[in-house]
Amino acid sequence: MHAMTTHDRQTAPLRWRMQFSPVRKCVPLARSLVSKTLANWGYDQEDIERVVLVCGELSANAVEHGCRQGRLFEVRLTVDGPSCLVEVSDADRTPPRRIKAGEDDEGGRGLLLVDRLSAETGHHDRHPIGKTVWARLILNSPNEESACMS
Repeated sequence: MHAMTTHDRQTAPLRWRMQFSPVRKCVPLARSLVSKTLANWGYDQEDIERVVLVCGELSANAVEHGCRQGRLFEVRLTVDGPSCLVEVSDADRTPPRRIKAGEDDEGGRGLLLVDRLSAETGHHDRHPIGKTVWARLILNSPNEESACMS
């Protein structure tokens, strides 16, 4: 795994990214690291929970539908002002599609949930292989005093 964080709020957006093995146990890890990153940047629990939920749904979809053996999936956060862009990339070019989940179905509601929590969503091809599925959320201003800028 590889992580990169940029913390200079004065000159550049905040950025974080990490690659993960395409296995289910990495989805909670991605959620946890995103939560810790946003907390370190000073965001409140409500904003953190929304972003973590979106990240978890997109990561689970990447593992379930988009990963190929030997190919990692990547999670990226970019916070620029009130906008938080969550991007999850995988090795499959097949675009995400919403399915109509039945009342008793355990799955099939993830993209609907992402749509409801986000200001906008989309996807695009990733070069040289795969796709990126993204969601943009609007966050409250971070609490500068609680931000850990190490």
